[in-house]
Amino acid sequence: MAHTIKDVSRLSGVSTATVSRAFSNPESVREATRAKVMEAARILDYQPNAIAQSMARQTTEHIAFLICKHDSSILDEFYAGICDGIMRVTKDADYRLLVSTADDWGSTRRNQVDGVILGGSATVGMISGYVRQNTKIVLVNHELGGFDFPRVVSDEQTGVRMAVEHLISRGHRKIAMLAGRFSPYICEVRFNTFCSVLKEHGLPIPDRYVRICDPNIPDAERQAERILIQQDPPTAIFGANDVIATGAMKAAIRLGRKIPDDVAVIGYDDSRVCEALEPELSSVHTDCTRMGELSAKLMLDLLSGNKPEKNRFVIEPKLVIRGST
Repeated sequence: MAHTIKDVSRLSGVSTATVSRAFSNPESVREATRAKVMEAARILDYQPNAIAQSMARQTTEHIAFLICKHDSSILDEFYAGICDGIMRVTKDADYRLLVSTADDWGSTRRNQVDGVILGGSATVGMISGYVRQNTKIVLVNHELGGFDFPRVVSDEQTGVRMAVEHLISRGHRKIAMLAGRFSPYICEVRFNTFCSVLKEHGLPIPDRYVRICDPNIPDAERQAERILIQQDPPTAIFGANDVIATGAMKAAIRLGRKIPDDVAVIGYDDSRVCEALEPELSSVHTDCTRMGELSAKLMLDLLSGNKPEKNRFVIEPKLVIRGST
């Protein structure tokens, strides 16, 4: 049986475009990668004269990572971690990585990439545009009904559960939440899980203990202050991310409350700000780098013609306890 370029791609672990270039333009391929391709071709007795046919398929050898978050930038710490993971995988795959926010990307550039990794709240319209272009799609940190693309997400339910049950284990019965204006998927799952855990423990959820805010320190501080100046204030606050939790800590300190004696505060994501605060902020750690690595590997599988073993990969979070609780 005559083997194809896809067989060489599968055995060598690189894209079909890279296999093609390893034969047609070997100087453009890294020596280690080229060696893997040639070894796979030798084992399969692959005949390079099939290269002309394989080159007929048009590829750009570019992958894009787009941050689909309103008012975000490529410096956003959470998505920078995901980007780092993607870069670790793509740097040895002979694909060029383009990084941008969705706002800056523009629909006219869809045809400049073979695959796109969409981080955050990608819209149906955006995804449909890439589908029409036959562009491979991987989602990271996002779930979207009606589509079954490969995706990598964190176990949000477990993360929120760990945070809230940690506060309960410290004796707190009056727990507030500052919910952030994130993507509908993240916002919904974190809020619903927060409510579910409190109900399981027979704890009330007064409306006045729940506020939604923009994910920035000034707005989080304002909303936290409104919660804390009430006649019967909560003894603990769960911030939907570390920035929001930081705002809550500022509000508590300005009101003369001691942390964690008067009010405990816990965040989410375990960003660098956690250890810069005093007391240091307890949080739920999300392995952003691992999320990026997995999403990049899924994309390379798609571009090599290999179907992933499953379409949904879940990264388990970890509770990090510090002085704020």
